Amino acid sequence: MGFFERPDPRVLQSADPTPAAAVIGALKRDAIALAICVLVVAGTYAVTVAVALHGAAKTQGTIVVTGLDAPVKIVRDGRDIPHIVARSDRDMYFAEGYVQGSDRLFQLDLTRRYAYGRLSEVFGEKTLPLDEAQRAVDIEAIAERQLRALAPRDLAALVAFSAGINAAQATQPLPVEFHMLLFHPAPWTPKDSLAVSIVASLDLADSWHDVFARDAVWREDGPRCFNAALPLSDARYDVTVDGKRAASVKPSHASDCPDAEAAARRPDRAIGSNAWAAGGARTRDGKALVANDPHLDLTIPGIWYVVDVSSPHQHAAGATIPGIPGVLLGHNENLAWASTNGEMATTSVFEAGHLKRGSWETERFRVRFARDAYVRYYRTVREFSVQDENSRSEIALVRWPVYAETHSTIATALALDRARDVRQALRILAGYRGSPQNFILADRSGAVAYHVAGLVPDDPAWGRYVHPAADLRETFAPIPFARLPSRPPAHDAILVSANNKAYGPTYPYRLSARFEAPYRAYRIAQLLRARPRYDEAYFASMQLDTFSPIDAEIARDVVRFTRSHPDRWLKTDALAMLARWNGRYDADSQGAALEHALRVSVLENGTDLSARLTELRGESLDGRGVEADLDGVLYNLDERPRWCDAGGTRIEHPLAPMNFAFLNGAWLPGSGDEYTVHLQEPGFAQGFRAVWDVGNWERGGIAIPSGESGEPGSGHYTDLTRAWISGTLQPLPFGAVAVRASATQTLALRPR
Repeated sequence: MGFFERPDPRVLQSADPTPAAAVIGALKRDAIALAICVLVVAGTYAVTVAVALHGAAKTQGTIVVTGLDAPVKIVRDGRDIPHIVARSDRDMYFAEGYVQGSDRLFQLDLTRRYAYGRLSEVFGEKTLPLDEAQRAVDIEAIAERQLRALAPRDLAALVAFSAGINAAQATQPLPVEFHMLLFHPAPWTPKDSLAVSIVASLDLADSWHDVFARDAVWREDGPRCFNAALPLSDARYDVTVDGKRAASVKPSHASDCPDAEAAARRPDRAIGSNAWAAGGARTRDGKALVANDPHLDLTIPGIWYVVDVSSPHQHAAGATIPGIPGVLLGHNENLAWASTNGEMATTSVFEAGHLKRGSWETERFRVRFARDAYVRYYRTVREFSVQDENSRSEIALVRWPVYAETHSTIATALALDRARDVRQALRILAGYRGSPQNFILADRSGAVAYHVAGLVPDDPAWGRYVHPAADLRETFAPIPFARLPSRPPAHDAILVSANNKAYGPTYPYRLSARFEAPYRAYRIAQLLRARPRYDEAYFASMQLDTFSPIDAEIARDVVRFTRSHPDRWLKTDALAMLARWNGRYDADSQGAALEHALRVSVLENGTDLSARLTELRGESLDGRGVEADLDGVLYNLDERPRWCDAGGTRIEHPLAPMNFAFLNGAWLPGSGDEYTVHLQEPGFAQGFRAVWDVGNWERGGIAIPSGESGEPGSGHYTDLTRAWISGTLQPLPFGAVAVRASATQTLALRPR
């Protein structure tokens, strides 16, 4: 204690005849002061969060920003969708970055952190396992390689787009999530946009986790029984790309093949997307029609962002993923395009074998509220290491084509935004280097076309098993674009794609370990065959269809199966309800809820659905498995909820598990299931619904489940949910007259 310092009161009080009591009294007073400080801090935090919760980005008036060359006008329509009018491509991409940064800044940062494996810097140890798994792919290094290889035009677009996001961050209120989590986002860079596109390709690729699960079946049952356990498709429902019934192939089921319980270790989700089209000769107005509804995780804000961008050189509208400029799925003035995931084998997995000493790298993970973590990864030019999930003490090597790719998928997307017709679009898609997608195209002439594009290695494993280490010497070159499944441009064609097998018996490549079940594709083709001519209203109604062919078959077969054993099953109310059910997953249906519970508890419990279907259909020599599982189930399913309750789902915010459920979106009543065209299951649904009447752009339209804005206080956080539930498909204004007529707010960006 220095001479001029005031003495500590506790020291003075300790000179009292009862020093212990004096010290305790002083500590109590300090504790009260500390509690007051905590309350003040907590109160300040609560007030800050409350203010941010009700805040929103400015979408009206004028904002002066750094980075523009000329003024830009951003018109918001009644749904808050931005329509950008710029004098140059550079300013157009800047403005698109600005609206994304205004509406979805937290989502942008969260996606970037997920891509780079840096969630733990904000969320702590709970997200460290996710970061460690994500960092194995080294997306940051892939993005750096792609950045160096970008063409000047594409690099300029990403630079302008990034500058726009950063301008929004500098001039708009910080979203509430940053206040709640007490951190501030770093500036956005062109590399970050590339990382978002790469992680999108990774999430659409054949996962190495699935390869390990299939490998367990391959090793346990052998190649002969693999197809019985995990068939490539359900031949009863296969349809061609043209919507025709595929040639029936009688399934082979060896009586000595065991039930593939290992196949149920990672049950397949009914993921994917729907897309279909009709040429001008098949429509009422002579214009081609395109429908698209991609299926992704159901979150708020949604994964898709709707936008309309224009400059003197291009004009495109539709949906993109926040963090990526331009329009990913939609249309320009002359062309519309849609896509579905190819469900094709892109990932080759190898036993590690001999590892080179100089190929190990140590990654550092900064963990909030904890010590840094360090993990070693093995990486070569073509492979990276992951844990061998069938031998936990070992590592395996993964070869994913995009890992060594320098060509960005963003370049393909930006080129499609400028394409003049179907044929030019096909030439552009020949250079697409991402995970394989089924693309459907249509142009003003009325022509429609189909082509698979992307990297599909000609790997004899096709994702079914793990290669021995000796196969690392092999090079599995991608199948040439010209040899991937396709249909040439035609005016009288109909096209169907729903992640199903896209080729016939004469096609030379397997392409996949297992395609998505063809039930949605079958139903789409069935609806297209139901009439000779189509309009945009019919296509929109198809997207809401809740009939499930496979579930209707299961209900019939269960009723038949039980009635053929009257000594074992008596008549029950459940059985009578199942017999009356019409196969539709409508909101008011009790039969739908009953059949779904029956399918999940009996046919998908402990084995693969396809294996149980063979028993139920009588294609297997042994039906005892189904018989044993049905025993008692019909008596135990006493509850009779409606499907709107049993099949409903909440649109959740990513922070909901952290007790921030007040950020959640609306409740979607049950309507459709995993196998209906109107796909909806807990946490997963149609990400948007779009129908494009090619050339008549004010017809058709696009719908999203929640709202355009990611800010709860904006008024546009959940405002579109009611229309989504009712199935309303609103036009997306495109022409200047339509945009002016729909305008509710206009923001002018002016250069500083």
